[in-house]
Amino acid sequence: MSNAIFTIKKPLNEVALIYRKGSSESDVLAAELKRQAALTVEIPCIINGREVRTGDLRKVVEPHRHANTLANFHAAGKAELDQAVKAALAAKSQWESMPWEHRASVFLKAAELLTGPYRVKMTAATMLGQSKNPYEAEIDAICELADFLRFGAWQLQEIYRQQPDPSPNAWNRIEYRPLEGFVAALAPFNFTSIGGNLACAPALAGNVVVWKPSSAAALSSYYFMQILMEAGLPAGVINFLPCSGLDFGERVVGHPSMAGFHFTGSTGVFNGIWNQVGGNIAAYHSYPRLVGETGGKDYVFAHPSANAAELTAGLIRGAFSFQGQKCSATSRTYIPASLWPEVRERLEKELQDRKPGDIRDNTCFLNAVIDRKSFSRIQSCLEDVKKAPDAEIIIGGSCDDSVGYFIEPTVILAENPVFRTMKEELFGPVLTVYVYEDAEMEEAVRLCNETSEYALCGGIYAKGRETIQMLEAALAHSAGNFYINDKTTGAVVGQQPFGGAGNSGTNDKAGSVLNLYRWLSLRTIKENFLPQTAIDYPCMEK
Repeated sequence: MSNAIFTIKKPLNEVALIYRKGSSESDVLAAELKRQAALTVEIPCIINGREVRTGDLRKVVEPHRHANTLANFHAAGKAELDQAVKAALAAKSQWESMPWEHRASVFLKAAELLTGPYRVKMTAATMLGQSKNPYEAEIDAICELADFLRFGAWQLQEIYRQQPDPSPNAWNRIEYRPLEGFVAALAPFNFTSIGGNLACAPALAGNVVVWKPSSAAALSSYYFMQILMEAGLPAGVINFLPCSGLDFGERVVGHPSMAGFHFTGSTGVFNGIWNQVGGNIAAYHSYPRLVGETGGKDYVFAHPSANAAELTAGLIRGAFSFQGQKCSATSRTYIPASLWPEVRERLEKELQDRKPGDIRDNTCFLNAVIDRKSFSRIQSCLEDVKKAPDAEIIIGGSCDDSVGYFIEPTVILAENPVFRTMKEELFGPVLTVYVYEDAEMEEAVRLCNETSEYALCGGIYAKGRETIQMLEAALAHSAGNFYINDKTTGAVVGQQPFGGAGNSGTNDKAGSVLNLYRWLSLRTIKENFLPQTAIDYPCMEK
């Protein structure tokens, strides 16, 4: 046995490949896209390290070319979910007792596999299955996921180093144990990295996990599960089960040994889980930790001093990257009347030729929304806007699902500051503008603060330090991630810990020590070197 104290150096963020046209990495990626698009991968459940095929097959298609099936996954049923919970609990004792440096080594090796031999495979799978262009896929499936793994291991080390001061004749220690049960992880479709982190962050801290990946992201999630297994993850520590949300809620979330729930997704689903847990609280062996990052109705507030070119770029990048399918996407903006004519002209010019297209076309700024359900919901909303007396579509608005689920980047001009699209999360390439009179800026700030039930991301564009300070203070509780002269998307692990409050979640900041603390249960130990023999207190002396 080694008695050394091991140290992990603070990591640097993974550098993204650019994929310029004609570059070697671009050519390699194109070949991999062609290879994967020609396959139909069979995705099993993975329970206790073994592949399990249920026969209940569900399709994974290319959203931008939905006639092509990339994979069929075996959907887990109640029996498989029960087996996964049993496997996780059986693996718990050995995993949590493993020296932390060996647990960390699994995820550090996974990061090296991800950024090395699996890089192009993971990038291509994310592009094809989730309709991301090379830029979006690279920073998600490679850079952010590797950062989650590397920074997570380093952050856990820094937590373990935090120990109390000694007291006279005694040694005080804190033991950072995993939770007393298993963790349920339920992932969204939009980020491969988030799905991986939802499972890996609790496991890194010594927990065992039952992971439900998104059906739409099943291919990239499956490949990442293979990476974890190649990195040496013991059987049963993370169990991979694509399945229905209802079954997952009943058999996994409702299990008495569920000690934690790690989630990214809609506010409605998280509220449902919270209600389920609350109604079932007496059945749990311990109070479950509920950690969730949910919806957003993210804003940009422009001051009259803002630079129109900078504001326009921030709005387009923030609203339309990955088709607006980010919980951080800019979906409402408040622009002063003095600035609006120039901003409108710039938006019209920049969006004129930015039509959605296939991910193989590197000139496409945006691609397809994830599936028919999402397409139909956004299309229905835009049809309602066309009939509304107090709002109009001024840019885009066309929808076409004949080949892929394509929706044009759309800008709505709302006369009503509480119009539907100023309040409701659409999760699509739709930006709503409200133009305020310069003299009524304070009222516009109030509207920005009070219109939405969410508090995830927000940003301001302004010049002058006093103005920036004023707006920062006025909007203090409107967003968990706040940006000054920058777009609302693109939080980086180790730089901008991500999460919001209100109906946007528990604000436990994914990718930070705050999130890792949620998967730890502390035990305080005091060892007295000179035990007392006296019973009476000094004040009792006669």
